[in-house]
Amino acid sequence: MPSLKPIKPKRISDQVFDQLRELVLRGEFKPGQQIMPERELAEILKVSRTSIRDAISKMVATGLLEHRQGQGTFVRVPVDTQNPLAKAMAAQDASLENLLEVRMGLECNAAAYAARRATEEDIRFLERSFTEMNEEVASGRLGTEADVSFHMAISFAMKNPLQVHIMKNFYDLLFYGIRENLVQLYEKPGNIELILEQHRSIFYAIRDRDPVQAFTTMRRHIDFVLAFLAGLRS
Repeated sequence: MPSLKPIKPKRISDQVFDQLRELVLRGEFKPGQQIMPERELAEILKVSRTSIRDAISKMVATGLLEHRQGQGTFVRVPVDTQNPLAKAMAAQDASLENLLEVRMGLECNAAAYAARRATEEDIRFLERSFTEMNEEVASGRLGTEADVSFHMAISFAMKNPLQVHIMKNFYDLLFYGIRENLVQLYEKPGNIELILEQHRSIFYAIRDRDPVQAFTTMRRHIDFVLAFLAGLRS
């Protein structure tokens, strides 16, 4: 007879953890941002403060949040040296170009499927992330957080749980790669408008439900960054 075990209902704190983690990974809670107090979260989610506290402790333990003495709880800014994939990159002497090649395989298909499957909520979130990118750049900042949110939102819009799982584990490395790319790209002022235009084209293709164009525009974007980095090396 098969060894079956009784099904246990999921703990409330685990459900809270799942919601908070998704908000961080989707970029609704951005790196460096302070999250709302336990009491406010408990009121919004209609759960006890104990469940909120347990979920936050788990978020801290997994490296998504951090406590700052006397200030509160904040979304941790990804540090590439703490990420297993980043350590693997260093150990294998992997480059930003290697990382972009991996992203090419993951994100071009994600964009194409997102064009077919994205909900109206997904489209609104993509548009918001793109708007935030423009605002950040206009303020003289890199816009890394909004850029990462844009790319993560595409993976969520693909509606494939395996893609989401991969990208959740890929998050720190994605943040690191995009940040380093932008630092180098934006040393040449003309690249700022080019990068924004590429993201605009990706967004329009997904919004307009054009999977071929979504795939093409994402590939064109990553190819552009690859070519730019190759030019720096030559």
